[in-house]
Amino acid sequence: MELLRAENITKIYDGRTIIQNINIHLERGELISLLGLSGAGKTTLFQCISGLVKPEEGRVLLKGEDITGKPGNISYMLQKDLLLPHKKVIDNVSLPLVIKGMKRKEARAKANPFFEQFGLQGTQEQYPAQLSGGMRQRAALLRTYLASTTGAALLDEPFSALDTITKGQIHEWYLDVMNKIDLSTLFITHDIDEAIKLSDRVYIMTGKPGVIEHELFIETPRKGRHNFNLTDEFLNYKRQIIQMLGKI
Repeated sequence: MELLRAENITKIYDGRTIIQNINIHLERGELISLLGLSGAGKTTLFQCISGLVKPEEGRVLLKGEDITGKPGNISYMLQKDLLLPHKKVIDNVSLPLVIKGMKRKEARAKANPFFEQFGLQGTQEQYPAQLSGGMRQRAALLRTYLASTTGAALLDEPFSALDTITKGQIHEWYLDVMNKIDLSTLFITHDIDEAIKLSDRVYIMTGKPGVIEHELFIETPRKGRHNFNLTDEFLNYKRQIIQMLGKI
C-alpha cells in the first residue's frame, strides 16, 4: 500500500534550480534511502516533502491527500538529535505528545512502554548529557516515532555523527526495531554501506540540479541481514551503486 508520493518536484532558490522533476514513493512498512553526494539536493527534497518549503513545481501526496507546502504531517528527524539538555530523557521523548495537547503525566505514561523496545530502559530519568551518542539517537528516533501520526518519517543522516562501531551496532538494532513497529521511513545518507544494509530500495540522486538517476531494489529480506555487509551479495550491490555514481 502506497503511503507517500512526491511527484515532479522542482525547487528553485535565487534563480538556481536545486532539484528537478523528482519522483519517489514510499510504501507502508518500507525503509527507503536517498543516496547521493553532498550538494545533490537531498535535504532540499526532504524540506519539500515535509512541507517546510513549497516547490515551484510538483506535489506531495500522503495517503492520497495533497500536503504540498503543509508542514506537520510527516515526522522529520534532523542529523543532530536536538534533545533539550534541561529536560529528562522521558520528557524529551514525550515532548511531541505534549505539544499536541496531551498532559505531561499522560504523555510520560504513553512513552514509557516504548523505552524497553528502543533499548532505552532505565534512562527515563536521566538527562541527555548522561547518554552515549548511540543512546541519544535512539531517544531521538523514539521521539520521532511518537511524533508520527501518519506512520511516515523522514530521517536526515541520523547516524552520520556516530563512530563506525557504534553505527554498526545501531544499524543492527534499527533493523530489529523496524520489524516490530509500524513506521515507514525515508532517510538520507551519503554512506553506501548504510544504504544497502538498511534499505528495501535505494534512490540514487546525482547532478546539479539534483535528479533521481537510478532506483535499486535490495532483495535480501531485512530480517536476514545480520552480517549482511560481509556477503558477496552485499559487495555486488555496492559495486552497482559505485558504478551508478561514477558518472558524476
